[in-house]
Amino acid sequence: MKRLLALLATCATVLGLTALLSPQAVAAAGCKVDYTFASQWQGGFQAGVKITNLGDPVSAWTLTFAMPDAGQKLVQGWNATWAQSGSTVTAAGLDWNRALATGAAVDVGFTGSFTGANPKPTAFTLNGVACTGSVAGGDPTPTPTPTPTPTPTPTPTPTTPAPSTGTPVDINGQVHVCGVNLCNQYNRPIQLRGMSTHGIQWFSACYNDASMDALAQDWKADLLRVAMYVQEEGYETDPAGFTSRVNSIVDMAEARGLYAMIDFHTLTPGDPNYNLARAKTFFASVAARNANKKNVIYEIANEPNGVSWAGIKSYAEQVIPVIRAADPDAVVVVGTRGWSSLGVSDGSSESEVVNSPVNATNIMYAFHFYAASHKDNYRAVLSRAAGKLPMFVTEFGTVSATGGGTLDRTSTTAWLDLLDQLKIGYANWTYSDAPESSAAFQPGTCDGSDYSSSGVLTESGTLLKNRISTSDNFPTG
Repeated sequence: MKRLLALLATCATVLGLTALLSPQAVAAAGCKVDYTFASQWQGGFQAGVKITNLGDPVSAWTLTFAMPDAGQKLVQGWNATWAQSGSTVTAAGLDWNRALATGAAVDVGFTGSFTGANPKPTAFTLNGVACTGSVAGGDPTPTPTPTPTPTPTPTPTPTTPAPSTGTPVDINGQVHVCGVNLCNQYNRPIQLRGMSTHGIQWFSACYNDASMDALAQDWKADLLRVAMYVQEEGYETDPAGFTSRVNSIVDMAEARGLYAMIDFHTLTPGDPNYNLARAKTFFASVAARNANKKNVIYEIANEPNGVSWAGIKSYAEQVIPVIRAADPDAVVVVGTRGWSSLGVSDGSSESEVVNSPVNATNIMYAFHFYAASHKDNYRAVLSRAAGKLPMFVTEFGTVSATGGGTLDRTSTTAWLDLLDQLKIGYANWTYSDAPESSAAFQPGTCDGSDYSSSGVLTESGTLLKNRISTSDNFPTG
Protein backbone atom coordinates (compact mmCIF):
# COMPACT_ATOMS: atom_id res chain seq x y z
CA MET A 1 0.00 0.00 0.00
CA LYS A 2 2.83 2.43 0.85
CA ARG A 3 4.50 1.72 -2.54
CA LEU A 4 1.22 2.42 -4.32
CA LEU A 5 0.79 5.75 -2.53
CA ALA A 6 4.36 6.70 -3.36
CA LEU A 7 3.80 5.85 -7.02
CA LEU A 8 0.59 7.89 -7.10
CA ALA A 9 2.36 10.85 -5.52
CA THR A 10 5.17 10.63 -8.09
CA CYS A 11 2.74 10.45 -10.98
CA ALA A 12 0.74 13.34 -9.61
CA THR A 13 3.86 15.47 -9.36
CA VAL A 14 4.88 14.62 -12.93
CA LEU A 15 1.42 15.46 -14.22
CA GLY A 16 1.18 18.63 -12.14
CA LEU A 17 -1.70 17.18 -10.17
CA THR A 18 -0.20 17.25 -6.69
CA ALA A 19 -3.02 19.44 -5.42
CA LEU A 20 -5.48 16.64 -6.07
CA LEU A 21 -4.00 14.58 -3.26
CA SER A 22 -5.12 15.21 0.30
CA PRO A 23 -3.20 17.95 2.19
CA GLN A 24 -2.09 15.46 4.82
CA ALA A 25 -0.73 13.00 2.19
CA VAL A 26 1.57 15.57 0.59
CA ALA A 27 2.32 17.67 3.69
CA ALA A 28 5.97 18.63 3.99
CA ALA A 29 7.45 16.54 6.79
CA GLY A 30 8.20 18.92 9.61
CA CYS A 31 7.13 19.50 13.20
CA LYS A 32 8.51 20.44 16.59
CA VAL A 33 7.32 19.43 20.06
CA ASP A 34 8.19 21.23 23.29
CA TYR A 35 7.43 19.00 26.28
CA THR A 36 7.69 20.47 29.78
CA PHE A 37 6.88 19.34 33.30
CA ALA A 38 4.60 22.06 34.66
CA SER A 39 4.60 20.51 38.11
CA GLN A 40 5.34 17.24 39.87
CA TRP A 41 4.29 15.72 43.18
CA GLN A 42 4.60 12.35 44.85
CA GLY A 43 3.30 9.82 42.35
CA GLY A 44 1.95 12.41 39.91
CA PHE A 45 2.85 15.13 37.45
CA GLN A 46 1.44 17.65 34.98
CA ALA A 47 2.97 18.05 31.53
CA GLY A 48 2.56 20.75 28.89
CA VAL A 49 3.00 19.85 25.22
CA LYS A 50 3.39 22.53 22.54
CA ILE A 51 3.09 21.23 18.97
CA THR A 52 4.39 23.40 16.10
CA ASN A 53 3.68 22.48 12.47
CA LEU A 54 6.72 23.32 10.30
CA GLY A 55 5.35 21.65 7.18
CA ASP A 56 2.42 22.29 4.88
CA PRO A 57 -1.01 22.98 6.44
CA VAL A 58 -2.85 19.96 7.84
CA SER A 59 -6.61 19.68 8.30
CA ALA A 60 -6.35 17.25 11.22
CA TRP A 61 -3.53 16.07 13.47
CA THR A 62 -2.67 13.25 15.85
CA LEU A 63 0.40 13.35 18.07
CA THR A 64 1.94 10.05 19.17
CA PHE A 65 4.68 9.35 21.69
CA ALA A 66 5.77 6.62 24.08
CA MET A 67 6.02 6.90 27.84
CA PRO A 68 9.69 6.12 28.57
CA ASP A 69 8.96 4.29 31.82
CA ALA A 70 6.48 1.44 32.36
CA GLY A 71 5.18 3.11 35.52
CA GLN A 72 4.03 6.28 33.76
CA LYS A 73 0.29 6.46 33.08
CA LEU A 74 -1.96 9.07 31.50
CA VAL A 75 -4.62 10.29 33.96
CA GLN A 76 -6.44 13.11 32.18
CA GLY A 77 -5.72 15.60 29.41
CA TRP A 78 -7.03 18.80 27.86
CA ASN A 79 -7.24 20.55 24.47
CA ALA A 80 -7.12 17.15 22.69
CA THR A 81 -8.65 13.67 22.77
CA TRP A 82 -6.15 11.64 24.79
CA ALA A 83 -5.65 7.87 24.99
CA GLN A 84 -2.99 5.41 26.13
CA SER A 85 -2.42 1.83 24.97
CA GLY A 86 0.50 0.13 26.61
CA SER A 87 3.28 2.71 26.62
CA THR A 88 1.91 4.55 23.56
CA VAL A 89 0.05 7.82 24.12
CA THR A 90 -1.98 9.59 21.44
CA ALA A 91 -3.53 13.06 21.39
CA ALA A 92 -5.87 14.05 18.56
CA GLY A 93 -6.99 17.60 17.80
CA LEU A 94 -10.49 18.80 18.64
CA ASP A 95 -12.94 20.63 16.38
CA TRP A 96 -11.54 24.04 17.25
CA ASN A 97 -7.80 23.24 17.01
CA ARG A 98 -7.45 20.31 14.61
CA ALA A 99 -6.35 22.45 11.62
CA LEU A 100 -2.72 23.61 11.77
CA ALA A 101 -1.37 26.13 9.27
CA THR A 102 2.32 26.27 8.42
CA GLY A 103 4.07 27.70 11.45
CA ALA A 104 0.99 27.36 13.66
CA ALA A 105 1.24 25.92 17.15
CA VAL A 106 -1.21 24.36 19.58
CA ASP A 107 -0.82 23.86 23.34
CA VAL A 108 -2.15 20.68 24.92
CA GLY A 109 -1.37 18.97 28.19
CA PHE A 110 -2.17 16.21 30.62
CA THR A 111 -1.74 14.96 34.16
CA GLY A 112 -0.16 11.59 34.76
CA SER A 113 0.91 9.18 37.46
CA PHE A 114 4.19 7.34 37.86
CA THR A 115 5.91 4.72 39.97
CA GLY A 116 9.68 4.79 39.99
CA ALA A 117 11.31 7.03 37.40
CA ASN A 118 9.54 9.85 35.59
CA PRO A 119 11.65 10.74 32.52
CA LYS A 120 10.43 12.93 29.66
CA PRO A 121 9.45 11.38 26.32
CA THR A 122 12.00 12.21 23.62
CA ALA A 123 10.45 10.95 20.35
CA PHE A 124 7.21 12.38 18.94
CA THR A 125 5.38 11.92 15.64
CA LEU A 126 2.70 14.12 14.12
CA ASN A 127 0.48 12.27 11.63
CA GLY A 128 3.22 9.65 11.44
CA VAL A 129 6.02 12.14 10.75
CA ALA A 130 8.89 12.34 13.24
CA CYS A 131 9.05 15.73 14.96
CA THR A 132 12.73 16.61 14.68
CA GLY A 133 12.34 20.37 14.72
CA SER A 134 13.03 20.70 11.00
CA VAL A 135 11.44 20.01 7.62
CA ALA A 136 12.62 16.73 6.12
CA GLY A 137 15.42 17.46 3.66
CA GLY A 138 15.38 21.18 4.44
CA ASP A 139 15.89 23.90 6.98
CA PRO A 140 14.12 24.08 10.37
CA THR A 141 11.95 26.88 8.96
CA PRO A 142 10.53 26.48 5.42
CA THR A 143 12.16 28.89 2.92
CA PRO A 144 9.73 30.66 0.59
CA THR A 145 10.19 30.14 -3.15
CA PRO A 146 11.55 33.31 -4.86
CA THR A 147 8.96 35.10 -6.93
CA PRO A 148 8.98 38.32 -8.96
CA THR A 149 5.77 39.46 -7.32
CA PRO A 150 5.75 40.97 -3.82
CA THR A 151 5.95 38.35 -1.08
CA PRO A 152 2.58 38.01 0.64
CA THR A 153 2.39 38.92 4.29
CA PRO A 154 2.92 35.69 6.28
CA THR A 155 -0.06 34.36 8.19
CA PRO A 156 0.68 35.07 11.86
CA THR A 157 0.81 32.26 14.36
CA PRO A 158 -2.61 32.19 16.07
CA THR A 159 -1.45 33.09 19.52
CA THR A 160 -2.52 36.01 21.68
CA PRO A 161 -0.05 37.83 23.91
CA ALA A 162 -1.08 37.62 27.53
CA PRO A 163 -0.64 40.12 30.32
CA SER A 164 2.07 38.96 32.71
CA THR A 165 0.46 40.77 35.63
CA GLY A 166 -3.04 41.87 36.54
CA THR A 167 -6.10 40.71 38.40
CA PRO A 168 -7.39 37.14 38.02
CA VAL A 169 -10.10 38.31 35.61
CA ASP A 170 -7.64 40.52 33.69
CA ILE A 171 -5.37 37.54 33.09
CA ASN A 172 -7.86 34.73 32.56
CA GLY A 173 -10.85 36.51 31.03
CA GLN A 174 -14.03 34.52 30.44
CA VAL A 175 -13.46 31.03 31.83
CA HIS A 176 -14.94 27.89 30.31
CA VAL A 177 -14.85 24.14 30.74
CA CYS A 178 -12.42 22.21 28.56
CA GLY A 179 -12.32 18.48 29.12
CA VAL A 180 -12.35 17.97 32.87
CA ASN A 181 -10.79 21.33 33.69
CA LEU A 182 -11.76 24.94 34.15
CA CYS A 183 -9.81 26.81 31.48
CA ASN A 184 -9.01 30.45 30.83
CA GLN A 185 -9.16 32.52 27.65
CA TYR A 186 -5.94 30.84 26.47
CA ASN A 187 -7.52 27.37 26.79
CA ARG A 188 -5.17 26.51 29.64
CA PRO A 189 -6.38 24.74 32.81
CA ILE A 190 -6.51 26.99 35.87
CA GLN A 191 -7.40 26.72 39.53
CA LEU A 192 -9.44 29.50 41.17
CA ARG A 193 -8.93 29.83 44.93
CA GLY A 194 -11.07 31.92 47.22
CA MET A 195 -13.63 32.27 49.96
CA SER A 196 -17.38 31.90 50.41
CA THR A 197 -19.59 34.39 52.18
CA HIS A 198 -21.81 33.18 54.96
CA GLY A 199 -25.53 33.79 54.51
CA ILE A 200 -25.83 37.36 53.29
CA GLN A 201 -29.08 37.72 55.26
CA TRP A 202 -27.07 37.41 58.50
CA PHE A 203 -23.58 38.71 57.69
CA SER A 204 -24.19 41.41 55.09
CA ALA A 205 -21.96 43.80 57.07
CA CYS A 206 -18.95 41.60 56.24
CA TYR A 207 -19.14 42.42 52.53
CA ASN A 208 -18.10 45.99 51.96
CA ASP A 209 -15.34 47.95 50.23
CA ALA A 210 -12.81 47.29 53.00
CA SER A 211 -13.38 43.54 53.14
CA MET A 212 -13.36 43.21 49.37
CA ASP A 213 -10.14 45.24 49.10
CA ALA A 214 -8.57 42.93 51.68
CA LEU A 215 -9.73 39.80 49.86
CA ALA A 216 -8.31 40.99 46.55
CA GLN A 217 -5.14 42.76 47.69
CA ASP A 218 -4.05 41.12 50.96
CA TRP A 219 -5.50 37.63 50.60
CA LYS A 220 -4.79 37.71 46.83
CA ALA A 221 -7.90 35.60 46.24
CA ASP A 222 -9.29 34.81 42.81
CA LEU A 223 -12.91 34.17 43.75
CA LEU A 224 -15.74 35.11 46.09
CA ARG A 225 -18.71 32.77 46.36
CA VAL A 226 -21.89 34.67 47.20
CA ALA A 227 -24.05 32.40 49.36
CA MET A 228 -27.66 33.49 48.96
CA TYR A 229 -29.85 31.25 51.11
CA VAL A 230 -33.27 30.59 49.62
CA GLN A 231 -35.01 29.58 52.82
CA GLU A 232 -33.85 30.41 56.39
CA GLU A 233 -34.77 34.12 56.19
CA GLY A 234 -33.33 34.33 52.69
CA TYR A 235 -34.49 34.89 49.12
CA GLU A 236 -38.08 33.69 49.56
CA THR A 237 -38.72 36.49 52.07
CA ASP A 238 -37.64 39.31 49.68
CA PRO A 239 -36.76 38.16 46.14
CA ALA A 240 -36.11 41.65 44.78
CA GLY A 241 -34.02 42.72 47.76
CA PHE A 242 -31.82 39.62 47.77
CA THR A 243 -31.37 39.73 44.00
CA SER A 244 -30.20 43.34 44.30
CA ARG A 245 -27.79 42.48 47.12
CA VAL A 246 -26.26 39.61 45.11
CA ASN A 247 -25.79 41.91 42.12
CA SER A 248 -24.07 44.55 44.25
CA ILE A 249 -21.56 41.99 45.58
CA VAL A 250 -20.93 40.77 42.03
CA ASP A 251 -20.16 44.38 41.06
CA MET A 252 -17.74 44.78 43.96
CA ALA A 253 -15.96 41.59 42.95
CA GLU A 254 -15.80 42.70 39.31
CA ALA A 255 -14.32 46.07 40.27
CA ARG A 256 -11.43 44.24 41.95
CA GLY A 257 -10.88 41.66 39.25
CA LEU A 258 -12.33 38.77 41.26
CA TYR A 259 -14.60 36.02 39.95
CA ALA A 260 -18.00 35.88 41.63
CA MET A 261 -19.83 32.57 42.06
CA ILE A 262 -23.55 33.17 42.54
CA ASP A 263 -24.69 30.41 44.90
CA PHE A 264 -28.40 29.55 45.05
CA HIS A 265 -27.94 28.23 48.57
CA THR A 266 -30.57 25.54 48.99
CA LEU A 267 -30.21 23.37 52.07
CA THR A 268 -33.58 22.74 53.72
CA PRO A 269 -35.57 21.28 52.06
CA GLY A 270 -32.86 19.34 50.28
CA ASP A 271 -34.70 18.59 47.06
CA PRO A 272 -33.86 21.49 44.73
CA ASN A 273 -37.06 20.89 42.78
CA TYR A 274 -38.92 22.43 45.73
CA ASN A 275 -37.39 25.75 44.64
CA LEU A 276 -37.54 25.18 40.88
CA ALA A 277 -39.85 28.12 40.15
CA ARG A 278 -37.82 30.43 42.40
CA ALA A 279 -34.57 29.27 40.75
CA LYS A 280 -35.90 30.01 37.27
CA THR A 281 -37.03 33.50 38.33
CA PHE A 282 -33.80 34.30 40.15
CA PHE A 283 -31.39 33.00 37.49
CA ALA A 284 -33.33 34.59 34.65
CA SER A 285 -32.88 37.92 36.42
CA VAL A 286 -29.20 37.70 37.46
CA ALA A 287 -28.12 36.09 34.17
CA ALA A 288 -29.76 38.84 32.11
CA ARG A 289 -28.28 41.54 34.31
CA ASN A 290 -24.73 40.08 34.40
CA ALA A 291 -24.52 38.49 30.94
CA ASN A 292 -21.83 40.87 29.71
CA LYS A 293 -19.54 40.31 32.68
CA LYS A 294 -16.57 37.94 32.44
CA ASN A 295 -16.35 37.22 36.15
CA VAL A 296 -19.65 35.42 36.88
CA ILE A 297 -20.09 31.68 37.57
CA TYR A 298 -23.49 30.23 38.52
CA GLU A 299 -23.97 27.55 41.20
CA ILE A 300 -27.56 26.40 40.86
CA ALA A 301 -28.07 24.19 43.94
CA ASN A 302 -25.84 24.28 47.00
CA GLU A 303 -26.23 20.95 48.82
CA PRO A 304 -28.96 18.64 47.52
CA ASN A 305 -29.90 16.08 50.16
CA GLY A 306 -32.64 13.52 50.59
CA VAL A 307 -33.06 13.43 46.80
CA SER A 308 -31.87 11.09 44.05
CA TRP A 309 -29.32 12.03 41.42
CA ALA A 310 -32.11 11.67 38.84
CA GLY A 311 -34.07 14.36 40.69
CA ILE A 312 -31.07 16.70 40.82
CA LYS A 313 -30.31 16.10 37.14
CA SER A 314 -33.92 16.90 36.19
CA TYR A 315 -33.72 20.17 38.12
CA ALA A 316 -30.42 21.11 36.47
CA GLU A 317 -31.70 20.39 32.98
CA GLN A 318 -34.59 22.80 33.58
CA VAL A 319 -32.60 25.63 35.20
CA ILE A 320 -29.52 25.65 32.94
CA PRO A 321 -31.50 26.61 29.79
CA VAL A 322 -32.89 29.62 31.66
CA ILE A 323 -29.34 30.83 32.32
CA ARG A 324 -28.18 29.99 28.80
CA ALA A 325 -31.01 32.01 27.27
CA ALA A 326 -29.49 35.17 28.77
CA ASP A 327 -25.86 34.24 29.35
CA PRO A 328 -24.74 31.51 26.93
CA ASP A 329 -21.03 31.59 27.84
CA ALA A 330 -20.90 31.38 31.63
CA VAL A 331 -19.87 28.26 33.55
CA VAL A 332 -22.64 26.59 35.56
CA VAL A 333 -21.92 24.39 38.60
CA VAL A 334 -24.36 21.60 39.47
CA GLY A 335 -24.69 20.31 43.03
CA THR A 336 -24.43 16.56 43.63
CA ARG A 337 -26.20 14.06 45.83
CA GLY A 338 -25.53 13.75 49.56
CA TRP A 339 -24.80 17.41 50.37
CA SER A 340 -22.69 17.72 47.21
CA SER A 341 -20.49 14.77 48.11
CA LEU A 342 -20.96 13.00 44.74
CA GLY A 343 -23.25 10.70 46.70
CA VAL A 344 -20.60 9.45 49.15
CA SER A 345 -22.48 10.74 52.21
CA ASP A 346 -25.49 8.75 50.99
CA GLY A 347 -23.46 5.55 50.54
CA SER A 348 -23.12 6.03 46.77
CA SER A 349 -20.21 7.18 44.59
CA GLU A 350 -19.28 9.29 41.61
CA SER A 351 -20.38 6.54 39.21
CA GLU A 352 -23.99 7.71 39.18
CA VAL A 353 -22.92 11.09 37.76
CA VAL A 354 -20.32 9.58 35.43
CA ASN A 355 -22.90 7.15 34.02
CA SER A 356 -25.68 9.74 33.74
CA PRO A 357 -24.23 13.25 33.38
CA VAL A 358 -26.35 16.37 33.00
CA ASN A 359 -27.29 16.99 29.38
CA ALA A 360 -25.59 20.37 29.03
CA THR A 361 -22.24 21.83 28.07
CA ASN A 362 -19.83 24.13 29.90
CA ILE A 363 -20.84 22.76 33.29
CA MET A 364 -19.00 21.52 36.35
CA TYR A 365 -20.05 19.44 39.35
CA ALA A 366 -19.82 20.54 42.97
CA PHE A 367 -18.01 18.68 45.72
CA HIS A 368 -18.09 19.71 49.39
CA PHE A 369 -16.06 18.45 52.34
CA TYR A 370 -15.27 19.35 55.93
CA ALA A 371 -11.76 18.27 56.73
CA ALA A 372 -12.30 16.91 60.24
CA SER A 373 -15.26 14.77 59.13
CA HIS A 374 -14.39 13.78 55.56
CA LYS A 375 -11.05 12.16 54.94
CA ASP A 376 -9.40 9.44 52.85
CA ASN A 377 -12.52 7.80 51.41
CA TYR A 378 -13.85 11.18 50.27
CA ARG A 379 -10.47 12.15 48.83
CA ALA A 380 -10.36 8.86 46.91
CA VAL A 381 -13.77 9.53 45.35
CA LEU A 382 -12.85 13.05 44.30
CA SER A 383 -9.55 11.84 42.84
CA ARG A 384 -11.35 9.24 40.71
CA ALA A 385 -14.06 11.66 39.66
CA ALA A 386 -11.57 14.34 38.63
CA GLY A 387 -10.34 12.12 35.80
CA LYS A 388 -13.83 11.94 34.30
CA LEU A 389 -15.83 14.97 35.46
CA PRO A 390 -15.13 18.71 35.68
CA MET A 391 -15.13 19.31 39.45
CA PHE A 392 -15.22 22.45 41.60
CA VAL A 393 -15.09 22.45 45.42
CA THR A 394 -17.57 25.26 45.89
CA GLU A 395 -17.55 24.87 49.68
CA PHE A 396 -15.28 23.27 52.26
CA GLY A 397 -14.37 23.74 55.88
CA THR A 398 -11.27 23.12 57.96
CA VAL A 399 -13.33 21.74 60.84
CA SER A 400 -16.20 19.28 61.28
CA ALA A 401 -19.32 19.11 59.12
CA THR A 402 -21.20 21.11 61.76
CA GLY A 403 -19.02 24.14 60.99
CA GLY A 404 -17.53 23.95 64.47
CA GLY A 405 -15.02 21.99 66.49
CA THR A 406 -11.24 21.95 66.32
CA LEU A 407 -9.43 22.77 63.10
CA ASP A 408 -7.97 19.62 61.53
CA ARG A 409 -4.76 20.99 60.07
CA THR A 410 -3.45 17.65 58.81
CA SER A 411 -6.59 16.74 56.89
CA THR A 412 -7.06 20.29 55.59
CA THR A 413 -3.51 20.35 54.26
CA ALA A 414 -3.98 16.94 52.61
CA TRP A 415 -7.15 18.22 50.94
CA LEU A 416 -5.59 21.47 49.72
CA ASP A 417 -2.52 19.65 48.39
CA LEU A 418 -4.81 17.30 46.45
CA LEU A 419 -6.87 20.17 45.02
CA ASP A 420 -3.69 21.95 43.95
CA GLN A 421 -2.40 18.79 42.25
CA LEU A 422 -5.66 18.23 40.38
CA LYS A 423 -6.15 21.95 39.58
CA ILE A 424 -9.58 21.92 41.23
CA GLY A 425 -10.85 25.33 42.29
CA TYR A 426 -12.22 25.94 45.77
CA ALA A 427 -14.05 28.35 48.07
CA ASN A 428 -13.61 28.11 51.84
CA TRP A 429 -16.50 28.45 54.28
CA THR A 430 -16.50 31.23 55.44
CA TYR A 431 -15.34 34.80 54.87
CA SER A 432 -17.29 35.99 57.90
CA ASP A 433 -17.09 36.65 61.64
CA ALA A 434 -19.70 34.00 62.49
CA PRO A 435 -19.31 32.58 66.01
CA GLU A 436 -18.01 29.23 64.75
CA SER A 437 -14.52 27.86 64.21
CA SER A 438 -14.98 27.57 60.43
CA ALA A 439 -15.18 31.38 60.15
CA ALA A 440 -12.11 33.27 58.95
CA PHE A 441 -12.57 36.20 61.36
CA GLN A 442 -12.89 36.65 65.09
CA PRO A 443 -16.41 37.70 66.22
CA GLY A 444 -16.91 41.44 65.83
CA THR A 445 -14.38 41.84 63.01
CA CYS A 446 -17.02 43.01 60.53
CA ASP A 447 -17.78 45.99 62.78
CA GLY A 448 -14.35 47.38 61.86
CA SER A 449 -12.17 47.76 58.76
CA ASP A 450 -9.33 45.25 59.34
CA TYR A 451 -9.80 41.94 57.52
CA SER A 452 -6.20 40.75 57.20
CA SER A 453 -4.08 41.17 60.34
CA SER A 454 -3.27 38.36 62.72
CA GLY A 455 -5.38 40.06 65.37
CA VAL A 456 -8.65 39.49 63.51
CA LEU A 457 -8.01 36.12 61.89
CA THR A 458 -9.05 32.83 63.43
CA GLU A 459 -6.83 29.76 63.18
CA SER A 460 -8.81 28.72 60.10
CA GLY A 461 -8.58 32.19 58.58
CA THR A 462 -4.82 32.28 59.09
CA LEU A 463 -4.35 28.91 57.39
CA LEU A 464 -6.52 29.84 54.41
CA LYS A 465 -5.04 33.29 53.93
CA ASN A 466 -1.54 31.76 53.86
CA ARG A 467 -2.61 29.22 51.22
CA ILE A 468 -4.63 31.53 49.02
CA SER A 469 -2.11 34.37 48.99
CA THR A 470 0.60 32.25 47.34
CA SER A 471 1.22 32.87 43.63
CA ASP A 472 -1.40 31.59 41.20
CA ASN A 473 0.96 31.30 38.21
CA PHE A 474 -1.91 31.31 35.74
CA PRO A 475 -0.72 29.84 32.41
CA THR A 476 -1.07 32.23 29.48
CA GLY A 477 1.16 30.70 26.79
